Amino acid sequence: MAKTTTNRYRYHIPDPTEVITDEIILQHIEAGSKVVDLGCGDGRLLSLLRDEHDCEVLGVELDQESIFAAVSRGVSVVRDDLDQGIPTIPSGAFDYAVLSQTLQQVRNTTRVLREMLRIARRALVVLPNYGNWKVRVQVALHGRAPVTEALPYEWFDTPNVHWMSLRDFRDLVDRMGIRIVKELPIIGKKAVGRAWAANFRADNALYVLESANSETTDSKNVGQPTHD
Repeated sequence: MAKTTTNRYRYHIPDPTEVITDEIILQHIEAGSKVVDLGCGDGRLLSLLRDEHDCEVLGVELDQESIFAAVSRGVSVVRDDLDQGIPTIPSGAFDYAVLSQTLQQVRNTTRVLREMLRIARRALVVLPNYGNWKVRVQVALHGRAPVTEALPYEWFDTPNVHWMSLRDFRDLVDRMGIRIVKELPIIGKKAVGRAWAANFRADNALYVLESANSETTDSKNVGQPTHD
């Protein structure tokens, strides 16, 4: 049965792969880092980063109920609307800005991405892949808006306002002058580095991003987009 969308899911939707997603994000953040999670929900990820990685953490969330849940975990949260920018956070305040399963919900996509790299050295973005083969099959064979494990909502109650494939996202960040440090497709609930046909096979993907003019990139670790 389709899930009903309410305001509590704005900027943070239930993620059926949240356990593997959290593990992957934790692997890409160094211990002791300063981390802000945009659309932090109940603060689950931030509490893990604080307790297991000794990170200094801050959440940004719009929904009041989620803010209460995060605060109950001991996570500090700023109530803000990502579409309006994050003026309360100064430039360069964090090592990492995380945006997990949220980009497809915001209306001003480019503004949010630019804000992430204004306030943090690197951005970690997890997004669903609308180029996945299950999505293509449902549209091609049934002529219906797709519903999959990674995209669990019906067209009439989805919180998502943008639908992008991995190729679409690569093109966008390239036009914005943002460098992809790493693309990590999530296929069958596993992270697969340098996966073949990633745009066809991946349910979700993690991107590690930084500004193209950043001096922090180690050229040995820059990941090329996977083959489609």
